[in-house]
Amino acid sequence: MAKPNDFDIPRIFYFESMNIFTGSRGNLNFRIVPEGDKMTVYIWHGFICSELTEMEDSHEFALTKEGHGEMLAWLESVYSA
Repeated sequence: MAKPNDFDIPRIFYFESMNIFTGSRGNLNFRIVPEGDKMTVYIWHGFICSELTEMEDSHEFALTKEGHGEMLAWLESVYSA
């Protein structure tokens, strides 16, 4: 599956199927959880898995193509900060 972004995140249809995705870029880790008509992105830094760490932040996005683009832009802004 082609992934057209620096975070290597799947396209929107992956999340429309209610699949959870976890990944990282540098020291930034993220977990994307779709539920209903939204997806929530949780972030943390470090080398501890999501089940054992305290989340630093989260943000909700619409489970749409536009929401997917907004999610990528938000992750890029968090990563660049």
